[in-house]
Amino acid sequence: MNTYQHSVTLDRERCTGCTTCLKHCPTEAIRIKDGHAVINPDRCIDCGECIRVCPHRAKRADCNKLENLSKFKWRIALPAPALYGQFEELEDIDYVLQGLLDMGFNDVCEVSQAAEIVSEYTRIFLKTAGIKKPVISSACPVIARLIALRFPYLKDNLLPLLPPMEVAAMMAREKAKREHPELKDEDIGVCFISPCPAKTSYVKNGFGDYKSQIDMVVSISDVYFMLINMMKREKTPLPVSRSGMIGISWATSGGEATAIFNDKYLAADGIENVIKMLDQIEDGTIPKLEFIELNACTGGCVGGVMAMENPFIAKARLQTLRRYLPVSQNFLSEDEPYIPSGCFFDGVPDYKPMTKLSDNMGESMRMMADIQKLRESLPGTDCGACGAPSCRALAEDIVKGENAIDSCIVLKYLSETKKKDEG
Repeated sequence: MNTYQHSVTLDRERCTGCTTCLKHCPTEAIRIKDGHAVINPDRCIDCGECIRVCPHRAKRADCNKLENLSKFKWRIALPAPALYGQFEELEDIDYVLQGLLDMGFNDVCEVSQAAEIVSEYTRIFLKTAGIKKPVISSACPVIARLIALRFPYLKDNLLPLLPPMEVAAMMAREKAKREHPELKDEDIGVCFISPCPAKTSYVKNGFGDYKSQIDMVVSISDVYFMLINMMKREKTPLPVSRSGMIGISWATSGGEATAIFNDKYLAADGIENVIKMLDQIEDGTIPKLEFIELNACTGGCVGGVMAMENPFIAKARLQTLRRYLPVSQNFLSEDEPYIPSGCFFDGVPDYKPMTKLSDNMGESMRMMADIQKLRESLPGTDCGACGAPSCRALAEDIVKGENAIDSCIVLKYLSETKKKDEG
């Protein structure tokens, strides 16, 4: 039974069964049944590709609403660094942070600040003896779930550090309790402003045995217009930003990898490119590398479906913004640099691999042979008219008892045409 709480949902009334999402889902989690899309929760990785391509806006990200923060006495905003790329001609991050304070938040803790700290932790971890390399970044929750479902042999390669959003949440809570000891845990509401639905899933589910310190996730698109109105006020912002070039660069592909100060790295973005790269890592056909950064969204987090701006425009804006910043504003002690135990997670959750046909090895082999035989009898057009994304997927569905061969309209047409010719 699936217990994973997803953030990508379907509006059945809007769905026309057009098969666009079916053809773009990277894990073949979608089928068309009775004229509507159906999402298999055991295969879905909340990457948001179906949201991005759906022409009818039938897919959406299920995240929190800003007004729900009113139940907390002390409200803290955690802006993702991708947020800064949404605004035209932004020269000072403090205008964004001041806007968040004017919106009603009591404090702001930048995720980009925590990203610089995580970069330092990563550099320390890479020097640890006996770790499995290449180390794969775990900052993108889509990648972590994809590895758990489809590439379980690579789980030991995942960087066992909490992502910057989580480190920022811990920093924010500690600061709030330190400066306001009268506050209880339940009085503090931490809100992450996200470009990505997978972050919402991460907060809902935690990571293994770890429970997220974030209470709410709202989308950048939900706060954008309110925030931009606040930023138009002629008011000098408070100088509260603690981010440098390294932290801001985490918003785009390659930003995390370059921050390890090691030339034996690789960065790939876009879910199809990521899957190809994971295939090569699993096959051992890549050069010897220390670190690999993978982002499900094209361009990195700026490409998330909950952002407002075109990712390439956002990336260009961030490049301009970085010119005014120091390399980093967050450093560990040079005397005793170490990674706090609270910044590690205990392991990737175990899920049933999406390619697993049966718990019995013999049964799996029999089913695999049946799938291959059936696949050879199908036309190979991968048209999607049967409700499956490919003929291979249809063959698997038939063997698993989830579809029937007469759903293939091409095969049915060829059969009827042959009968007519013979008659």
